[in-house]
Amino acid sequence: MDWNRFGELTQLPGVPGAEGEVREYLQREIGKSTDETVQDRLGSLFGVQRGESESPRVMVAGHMDEVGFMVTRITDQGFIKFQTLGGWWGQVMLAQRVEVITEDRKRIPGVIGSMPPHLLNDERRKKPVEVTEMFIDVGADHREEVEKWGIQPGDAIVPVCPVVEMEGGNRLMTKAVDNRFGCALSLELLEDLKDHAHPNTVYAGATVQEEVGLRGAVTAAQRVNPDVFFAVDVGPAGDTPGVKDGFGEVGKGVVIRLVDRSMVPLSGMRRFLVETAEEEGIPYQFFVSQGGTDAGAVHKTGTGVPSAAVGICARYIHSHAAVVDREDIVQAKRFLTAVVRRLDEKQLSRIRGE
Repeated sequence: MDWNRFGELTQLPGVPGAEGEVREYLQREIGKSTDETVQDRLGSLFGVQRGESESPRVMVAGHMDEVGFMVTRITDQGFIKFQTLGGWWGQVMLAQRVEVITEDRKRIPGVIGSMPPHLLNDERRKKPVEVTEMFIDVGADHREEVEKWGIQPGDAIVPVCPVVEMEGGNRLMTKAVDNRFGCALSLELLEDLKDHAHPNTVYAGATVQEEVGLRGAVTAAQRVNPDVFFAVDVGPAGDTPGVKDGFGEVGKGVVIRLVDRSMVPLSGMRRFLVETAEEEGIPYQFFVSQGGTDAGAVHKTGTGVPSAAVGICARYIHSHAAVVDREDIVQAKRFLTAVVRRLDEKQLSRIRGE
């Protein structure tokens, strides 16, 4: 596993609709494994590795976008009003560092303003702050100064959290694990398949605008026309204090989703994934989620695409800092490669129940 690349991917800015820097990075890295790429008009990008057969066409996707924000207005006093892009809980946002990404890709540091307790009465202390009341301070005195710096409505705003190796070396903390993890594993898959036989044709890469409704997955699937699809994504860990009946424990291996709000995988798909993990000796855990992945969109395209969501769980996703386990990532890489190398026409027929 290329940990430097994983870290670099997490630090790139890429909110929904503004994934350009991530896509350019992926394009360069994909070029190290294959000269053939496929891209749709929204910006989803895939490298192609042709194996021993044209079919089945196996599509594997992370998603480029991270949860973030967009500039909507600049006040006369030089504060920035914004809206969320993707699912945020307001209580994790106040006093957090951000960067505004201007049109020429300049990064302007800022912080989401927070009222100090000295200025709060008892009633306001108990009341959550609505996102519509929040603002970002970029250190300006007035609107003209902000505009001079190149900030304008529509600009992307991303969380700030550098890659940190936590004590013991087993865990990493960073922003945008959801879902630069999936982007990294798509690149690793292309590299793994470069010098190894596989009974199919693989399209591995990343979609755009997943966090705002699985939008890029639809156009990407129409472009690739896959026979089978795997969303490689991160789910929320349910192993922290205060979580009741949670699924997914950090450090317990690969996550196989049984169901979420966007999709119920075919029973044949579930059996295939479990058999692969057990025969390869890969630790795995089942997962039930109220969220969704790109598999929820892709499985409904064309005449239907057998799909699954696989990956890892992480603590504190959809916030500024998430925590993941290194070994989970390593096992997810092993699992993904094993799944793809086993997927021939006979296996696909079994998945379909034919």
